[in-house]
Amino acid sequence: MRALSEKPLLVAAAAAALLAGALLVSSFVRAGDRFLLCSSAYSSSSSSPSVDLAAALLHYATTRTVPQQSRAEIRISFDVLRRRGPSNFLVFGLGHDSLMWSAFNAGGTTVFLEEDPVWFRSVTKDSPALRAHTVRYRTRLADANDLIKTYRSEPSCLPPAAAPLKNNHRCRLALADLPAEIYDREWDLIMIDAPKGYYNEAPGRMAAIFSAAVMARGRRGEGETDVFLHDVDRKVEKTFAMEFLCKKYLVGGTGRLWHFRIPPVNETSSGDKGFC
Repeated sequence: MRALSEKPLLVAAAAAALLAGALLVSSFVRAGDRFLLCSSAYSSSSSSPSVDLAAALLHYATTRTVPQQSRAEIRISFDVLRRRGPSNFLVFGLGHDSLMWSAFNAGGTTVFLEEDPVWFRSVTKDSPALRAHTVRYRTRLADANDLIKTYRSEPSCLPPAAAPLKNNHRCRLALADLPAEIYDREWDLIMIDAPKGYYNEAPGRMAAIFSAAVMARGRRGEGETDVFLHDVDRKVEKTFAMEFLCKKYLVGGTGRLWHFRIPPVNETSSGDKGFC
């Protein structure tokens, strides 16, 4: 009898969870529903925008886990994705928000880079449609101070020699061994929310920030590159952002997120061998 009496409560709880999860994603999507509907004609992935959105809604409706970023932080990136339309979106980090980012970029190409192979297998097992790669970093958070002080002594860390990133092993900050598609594609948006950067032996985000700056400066197509950096309350993120992403390109932010809009190097007026 107890099982029978509890059944309506369980059904109600499940319905509430479904509604809450749907609201999480749809609250953003409603504002961009026209963009999502129109983007299907430009799909560059095997799944359709409607399938991606449905998968995201189902995921967030059936889990208590929420994205790492706040609603206000997410809104900044969402608004840029809506403005730009289907985009090439590179995300450093694989996590609880990956399905959301992929759904927001409906019809575009969203690729994730993750340093932890165990976490990679866990996430992709539950969400096999995500386009993701494991990567290895050559840096440690403990080396951040040394890297920021000495990188200028290595010519391959300075423009224009810092590009291309591929096979640039002389510069410790360059991500020189990424999958080929990362180098072959121009990225309209880059989100840096990984790798780990909260203990000395962690890779830190120094190389991700540096490499994002090199990618943005080397853009050959029209327009600028929108770069989003999370956890800017931490010293390393803030220091490397000011060094490579540049204060003059900082166009917005909220909470622990900064938004940079970086032009290609041929559109900048600086002739100095530096990033800013």
